[in-house]
This record gives sequence, C-alpha cells and structure tokens, in this order.
Amino acid sequence: MVAESIGVARRAGCAGTVIVRGDSAFYSAKVVAACRAGGAHFSVTARMDAKVKAAIVTIGEDEWIPIKYPNAIYDKASRTWISEAEVAEITYTAFTSTKDQAVTARLIVRRVKDRNKAAGASQGELFTAWRYHAVFTDSPYELIQAEGHHRDHAIVEQVFADLFDGPLAHLPSGIFAANAAWLTLAALTHNLTRAAGCLASTFHARARGSTIRRHLIAVPARLARHGRGHLTLHLPADWPWADAWINVFDATNRPPPARAA
Repeated sequence: MVAESIGVARRAGCAGTVIVRGDSAFYSAKVVAACRAGGAHFSVTARMDAKVKAAIVTIGEDEWIPIKYPNAIYDKASRTWISEAEVAEITYTAFTSTKDQAVTARLIVRRVKDRNKAAGASQGELFTAWRYHAVFTDSPYELIQAEGHHRDHAIVEQVFADLFDGPLAHLPSGIFAANAAWLTLAALTHNLTRAAGCLASTFHARARGSTIRRHLIAVPARLARHGRGHLTLHLPADWPWADAWINVFDATNRPPPARAA
C-alpha cells in the first residue's frame, strides 16, 4: 500500500520531497523499506517498547528544546488541550530483531507535562512528570520542522470527515453490491463537489463539502420555459454566493470555440 501510494504521487506530478507519515501501525521494517525503495522519506510513530524507552532515558536535560504550538492540539491520552511541550532527538537503530533489516535514523521525542489530577485538592507538584511521544524518521528537515510535519493532519482525514458527514452516513447496508455502488457514487460526487468548490472561489476551495452543497448546489432556484427549448433559471435575489455560482457556471458552460470561416 505504501509503495503504491508513493507511485501514485509520483505519477500525479509530485517531484518534491515525499514524506510518508504514519501512526504506530506502520512502525515496521517493511514499511520503511518500501519508503526508501520508492525514493521517499518516512515519519512513523514509534511504539513505546522497552528499547525506545531506554533510548529516551539517555537524552540529557539540556538537550530538550521548548516549543509552543500556534494552535493548541488535543491530547487523547490526557483528554486536555496542549499548547507547549519540549522536543529532542537522538540517533536510533530500529528493527534490530529482524535479520538484515535494521534501520538507523532519527528518533524525535516530544514530551508534555503530565498534569496533576489532584492539584485542585491543594496537592502541589513534588516533581515534574512527563509523557513521551516518539517518532522514528529520516526526515531531511530540522528538528522543529520534522516534529511539526509529523503532527500535521493528513488531507485525507478531512476527506473522510466530509464523506462521513455526507453520503457515507448511509452505509453500510445489508447488501454488498449496494454498498459497492453507493461507495462508487460517493467518490464521484465528492470529486465533483470539490472541483466545483475550486472553480467557485478561494473560500469554497477550502470549504467543507456540506458548505459547498448548501451554498452552490441546494439552491432554491426556479426554472422557467420561454418558447421551444428556451429555459431560464431564476436564482434568488440578493444571493451572497451568486458570484461563486456564476464562476462555476461559466467554467463548465463556456460557449463552443468559433470556427474559422
């Protein structure tokens, strides 16, 4: 799957640096080998096994660099929002238990303070407790950038959210063929909706699918017929998205090119 995704990116015209970002399920020698075979870098969450924990212990206190996030990120482990942390990195060799597949790269570690749950009951902090998150990567970027790239959400996650908020909300049914047909239609309509958003305006190019449907598709227009085959579409008056809708219409209904006499 990783090799196929890298190949698709290359065939689509991606000539820059490719970094395969994955969670701990992708932490394996085969995934790393597939990345390197495809000319891509890897950035995968390392499992917090005994070896990784032992490596983290070797990081000196003077090696941690404080970072602040422009926007707070949600930490699932503590169910809290985090706006600052510390990061450090060391050289690490993974997959040594697999013959001839050991890989030496960077182990980037982020640590955040483990909040004292009893602080509200007048119990102070005796010493700072930390929670650690490790990333195994050969990213060519410097520490802060590489750690930030790994935390960035993949674009496909927004695609999934759009689909679950739309056509995929109807799945699954009890009929396999119906599921396959509905999934195909969902993919087609999603691509057409995103294309319409890009043609409409800068705002709609980044908008959720539900917003595009509400602004540009589910429009209370009135169709009027004048004579044989002449149709007029009456759109709402003082409609705030009229210009965006016209942009889509003009882009998809251009007049045919003039023929030479």
